[in-house]
Amino acid sequence: MKMITRITSRLIAGCFLAFAIATVVGVELSKARHSPVDKSIQQNASSDNRLVVHEWGTFTSIAGKDGVALEWRPLNGASDLPKFVHTMQEGAGGLRSYPSKGDLTARVRMETPVLYFYTESDMDVSVKVDFPKGKITEWYPQARNVSAGIDWGKFKVMPGAALNFPVESAESHYYPARETDAAPVQVCGTSGKPAQAEKFLFYRGVGTFDLPLSVKLEGESIVLKNLGKDEISHLVIFENRGGQIGYRLCDAFTGEMTHERPALDKNIDSLLQDLKQILVSSGLYEKEAEAMIKTWRNDWFNEGTRVFYILPRSLTDAILPLTVNPNPTEIVRVLVGRAEVITPEMEKRVQQQISLLSDPSPQVRETAMREIRKYGRFSEPILKRLLETENDPSIRSALKALIETHGA
Repeated sequence: MKMITRITSRLIAGCFLAFAIATVVGVELSKARHSPVDKSIQQNASSDNRLVVHEWGTFTSIAGKDGVALEWRPLNGASDLPKFVHTMQEGAGGLRSYPSKGDLTARVRMETPVLYFYTESDMDVSVKVDFPKGKITEWYPQARNVSAGIDWGKFKVMPGAALNFPVESAESHYYPARETDAAPVQVCGTSGKPAQAEKFLFYRGVGTFDLPLSVKLEGESIVLKNLGKDEISHLVIFENRGGQIGYRLCDAFTGEMTHERPALDKNIDSLLQDLKQILVSSGLYEKEAEAMIKTWRNDWFNEGTRVFYILPRSLTDAILPLTVNPNPTEIVRVLVGRAEVITPEMEKRVQQQISLLSDPSPQVRETAMREIRKYGRFSEPILKRLLETENDPSIRSALKALIETHGA
């Protein structure tokens, strides 16, 4: 009987010990799952043969009066990229004036998609991105083939390698994308050219394809319509009018919804925090989200009205089919839609400046032109909108001249 009691006691003690061990392990696993985003890199790519691929980028469009994206010249103007970035013009001697690029019309500007790679040891990887309804216009490092998409062929992913990335003296929003924990990549040179290294694969382009969101301004309201079958999530209606900022966060939706234009009572810090939270909840690591916001901070939040949203993953994969070999353990693709809205205030401001272009004072004319140009590549669509309703022959002539000479 005593022996049975001892055995029973040992069994009970053993069960308690097993339970305690399981509890500790469970707590540690729970901590691991809920650890900061960047620490999950080690968990997602913890073995030599595991590969994690993350991507972020932007699809920029301009909403027409009917709410649907209109045709424009997204490459109109000077390049905002370092000169080491490859362009579609290199076949014509590497010229960077973009005479033909500036004339390209499209509905969507695909901006700064970057692909990051995470693994524990050196790995040979091949990547191809198809773009059936668009054209690749810029990329880095060099690619094997750029036609109906871009194919980098096989390259090295080298975690921890101290590679030299190209840098120019001029500032550029290209560089912040390097501020992540991603592994460097090295692409072998072709035709006797040296290898090129970077923290990511970068590409840009233009295309004409259907985006899922219609944005229409009706008085002081913005009407949003989901044109696709998948839910659109994480919408942000943003406005900067004369330096005063407002924004509104909208729930995921299908169908149609209407919101008032945001009150101009917010600050940039709260907006940055909200956007970072959106990007992280969409799957990006924290440093990736910060790099994306830092890349586009000077462009996303300047004067104007726009709507940001996260494209459904199924649509991203349809627009930009991605092939990675070996097959990644995880692929995250976060493409942000950016729909620019031409407001009555913008039209009125530009119209006032048009009338000043014939002023006898050179200073007045220069100031007027500067005010028109401050809308950058979006100036031309504004000018075209004004031309549709303008009846004064002299003003129509001035508008046409500005449009023809790339007045943006």
